[in-house]
Amino acid sequence: MLKGANVPVGARSVRVELGWRSGVGVPDVDASALLLVSGKVRSDADFVFYNQPAHASRAVRHEGKSGPDAPGGPVTDVLSVDLARVEPEVERIVLAASADGGDFGRVPGLFVRVIDAEGGAELARYESTDATVETAFVLGDLYRRNGGWKFRAVGQGYDSGLAGLATDYGITVDEPGVDAVGPGAVETGAVESASVEPVVAKSFPVVAEPGGAVAAGPPVRLTKVTLTKESPTVSLTKGAGATGGVMRVNLNWETRTGKDEQADGPRAGFWGLGRRREAAAPHAAGGLDLDLCVLYELADGSKGVVQALQGFGSLTEPPYIQLDADDRTGARAEGENLTINLDRSDEFRRLLVFVVIYAGASDFADLHATVTLKPHDGAPIEFSLDECTVPARTCALALLTQQDGDLTVRREARFLVNKPGISMQQTADEAYGWGLNWTPAVK
Repeated sequence: MLKGANVPVGARSVRVELGWRSGVGVPDVDASALLLVSGKVRSDADFVFYNQPAHASRAVRHEGKSGPDAPGGPVTDVLSVDLARVEPEVERIVLAASADGGDFGRVPGLFVRVIDAEGGAELARYESTDATVETAFVLGDLYRRNGGWKFRAVGQGYDSGLAGLATDYGITVDEPGVDAVGPGAVETGAVESASVEPVVAKSFPVVAEPGGAVAAGPPVRLTKVTLTKESPTVSLTKGAGATGGVMRVNLNWETRTGKDEQADGPRAGFWGLGRRREAAAPHAAGGLDLDLCVLYELADGSKGVVQALQGFGSLTEPPYIQLDADDRTGARAEGENLTINLDRSDEFRRLLVFVVIYAGASDFADLHATVTLKPHDGAPIEFSLDECTVPARTCALALLTQQDGDLTVRREARFLVNKPGISMQQTADEAYGWGLNWTPAVK
């Protein structure tokens, strides 16, 4: 499509893919969407992006990134839009992108395409070829016309980043505080992540309340910390601005090739601490089942594991870590999640967050996964796993350690190969020296 062109969108739901090619010096790119009424957002709930991944109506969701499969390969960031569920008053959905760590002139192969979520057919595609110093882009929009929906290629850029784009749609952006996200305490030799956008507070078009009072929406934080091989650590308090409350840890993944075999059986090698537990329900045939786990060591010296086999933990009692419901089919859009009580962070000596393949694949080679640690009142910390080139069914994701009264998060992204007769959980234990006793267990 050419800039300014439009096409009808007849699907009930669509997948919007923002894509580009990776490479040295290429900034990271993030997709976002704004739901507009009379050209403006109604409240912060109408802004869908990496820090606020789902609209309250569930009609628009930020699904996250996939790729690259190899250096210089394609990367996509995905929004899903259920057009049938979009609120009747919403007239337009802006499909935007922001660059983290550079401008769009350094982003090769930038495009947006709209795909029928049910049939898989490509309905529209627009390729941007004229970007220069812009750090945010409106690539296209979905809008209502004569009782249906259409897609329009826009290609309008901003040199003021995501905050500048948001301002254009009715969001008032305050100047970030100097100390809001600053250098943090990290391990010797480590470097704080440079991929940090400014903290942005915003209010919205005024809304009259009874008695003539005016209400404004609460501030939304645009800050993001990205951990990389070069910058693998961040302080939760000094680097991410977390001061307490709970922190949600999310693992989201997709299969690159649809591989669903498992060479040595769906329950082989899966061990747990304590007594044997039988499954409450049979495992879904062919489903990819990744299990998020945490090895913990508390300040009093006690050690253990939180995993689906072991019970789901507790936020109010030791170890102050709790798993969400076990995703045993891979069907949950939100992936696997756990929650850590940061109000009890002084109780933690070290925590290892890791993942094991319970069923559905023999290794991580064809999986793309993104890890996000989201403090209640701080910047989310995210990183992707590298391509797996070894026959590993265990992957250490992040190590949290106590450093001078604060927790430091270190990106591990380390694939661990199981030795014969050693379970996947024990493999993580031995790699990090926890020294627990393991017994066989199944779901």
